Amino acid sequence: MRPFTYLRAKSPAEAAALAAQVNDSRFIGGGTNLLDLMKLEIETPTHLIDVNGLALDRIDATPEGGLRIGALVRNTDLAADARIRKDYGLLSRALLAGASGQLRNMATTAGNLLQRTRCPYFYDTNQACNKRQPGSGCAAIGGVSRQLGIIGVSDACIATHPSDMAVAMRALDAQVETVRPDGTTRSLALTDLHRLPGTTPNIETTLTPHELITAVTLPAPIGGSQIYQKVRDRSSYAFALVSIAAVIHKDGTGRIALGGVAHKPWRVEAAESALPQGAKALTDQLLAGATPTHDNAFKLILVERTLASVMAQARAQA
Repeated sequence: MRPFTYLRAKSPAEAAALAAQVNDSRFIGGGTNLLDLMKLEIETPTHLIDVNGLALDRIDATPEGGLRIGALVRNTDLAADARIRKDYGLLSRALLAGASGQLRNMATTAGNLLQRTRCPYFYDTNQACNKRQPGSGCAAIGGVSRQLGIIGVSDACIATHPSDMAVAMRALDAQVETVRPDGTTRSLALTDLHRLPGTTPNIETTLTPHELITAVTLPAPIGGSQIYQKVRDRSSYAFALVSIAAVIHKDGTGRIALGGVAHKPWRVEAAESALPQGAKALTDQLLAGATPTHDNAFKLILVERTLASVMAQARAQA
């Protein structure tokens, strides 16, 4: 790990302003992803700005009937919150499907959204990776790609986003609140936060330099059967081969978001009209234009069969 300086910020706006004053600075909350990347020298910040203690660890009701989740709310606390369990069960289940209990105790809401890919070629600094070193190539293309993306990928990158929480929040139409170094704030839909790789997979979000996430807001509860199903190689502490976040109502309509298949949580609202037609029709529309590799073409079938399972669970609950 390379040397770095460290400072505790006193407010979200100050944290963003301080980050803009030092090249290669990073915010640190739980540090569950950043510290690993620093040890591997994939991330090499010269300055860390500690954003703990900024009163961003609360979950509050909004005037619209939803919830505002502070950026520093720990994953364990979010999953256990009575309001989340009652009205947003999908989110609680997704959080509990991720990582381990120890990591959930430290991981934050904002950090979970911003965690970097778990592509093995990204973590191996002896391999070419456009996400880690722009222009170096993508060793995953033509390599072992079983875990990697099948939709929204490019010739520069086929990595997937690792978050379970983000997939659930995408199905719930979450909004992200931020503050910039000049003190201005904004709100953007979660669907607009993460980018597809294109030719610049190293640019992973639409956040401007040194912009700090302060909260995530959920709209008023939407009801329905809320199911999170994650298919992985072992039953715990493993990233998704395929995951499905589903909200399905008694009339057969609903929302579907996929994890483990793309560079960002994958949801195609126009495809959701096919839900009453069954898993095959829905899969065909959700994954239209998919370009799997030889290693991960099985994910096309896996998505369809997992969707069928989720839809059967929803019918049973109804």
